[in-house]
Amino acid sequence: MSSKKTSKKTYILKLYVAGNTPNSMRALKTLREIMENEFHGVYALKVIDVLKNPKLAEDDKILATPTLAKILPPPVRRIIGDLSDRERVLIGLDLLYDELLDAEQTPLILDES
Repeated sequence: MSSKKTSKKTYILKLYVAGNTPNSMRALKTLREIMENEFHGVYALKVIDVLKNPKLAEDDKILATPTLAKILPPPVRRIIGDLSDRERVLIGLDLLYDELLDAEQTPLILDES
């Protein structure tokens, strides 16, 4: 079930990985699929290899990889793991929450003809 959300928000994300490990590659592939399907390309993604840039990971207090950090829109959120749990990723990115809010605020109209 795809929501095809057309969000006006621009999402800025950082994905911290440790080289080309299977978990890192799976996280990147899954994240790209989610972002293209749910956000229609309205996002910026920076992939940071902590093995090549340990200072960036240290500065951002990254303790495990892969870690996805949603920088914008606020609040900043982090998701640790290979991102295979789509619902957890959507909740972490506030997309699923927005969908639920939209559903509550949209009146249900029944066609009685």
